[in-house]
Amino acid sequence: MMDEFRLVMDGLTKEYNQQAEQLRDMYGRLDELAATACSEDRMVTVTVGPRGQVRDIELDPRVYRRLSPPELSRSVMEQIGVATAEIMERTRELMAPFAPEGLPYEEIFGEGVSFESFLPRPVDPPS
Repeated sequence: MMDEFRLVMDGLTKEYNQQAEQLRDMYGRLDELAATACSEDRMVTVTVGPRGQVRDIELDPRVYRRLSPPELSRSVMEQIGVATAEIMERTRELMAPFAPEGLPYEEIFGEGVSFESFLPRPVDPPS
């Protein structure tokens, strides 16, 4: 009876550690995400990182002759929105296999939630 229990516990420990490692790997891939959006007129290009933070804004040198300040501002904000939406969708796709069924993505990974807190620590099998 004790040997059966030990085998079951060893199996559960192994499965737990594999899932934890998969989550850590996924979190590493999430940190590498970036998305770039370019305006239709090619005047504004914006790159955002994995959490939607703006990493780079590139402006065509002709932008100041073609766009008024309000137009430039609007174009920058639009491209930030496009790139951020792409990051959100790619994040959702990467995390879908790990989200509990029926639980909305936003409740698990929405704004202000730290994914690191969801990562379990490896467990050593019982001796």
